[in-house]
Amino acid sequence: MSLTRDLKETVRARTERDPAFRETLLEEGVECLLAGEVETGKSILRDYVNAAIGFQELAGLTNKSSKSLLRMLGPHGNPQARNLFLIIGCLQKREGLQLKVQTVRPR
Repeated sequence: MSLTRDLKETVRARTERDPAFRETLLEEGVECLLAGEVETGKSILRDYVNAAIGFQELAGLTNKSSKSLLRMLGPHGNPQARNLFLIIGCLQKREGLQLKVQTVRPR
């Protein structure tokens, strides 16, 4: 499902003015991936990249083409774990975050 232009602009505006929202978007994308919700996780990461830094800047950080990155995080993309973790690592570094995994037992 693609976002409407208005929603994309709303997300972009919010990420520009609200660092906590931007961080939460990145965290949520990674949490979805870890929970096995790969399509949702990729979609959230794609929205984060579009709103926060753009695929051109991410391409510079990862030494991958922006077109390749777009495909990886696209609906039919199937990135290798190496590439996915490279992307997440670069996004964390740029954001000044370090995401950590926490073990929690379901209730």
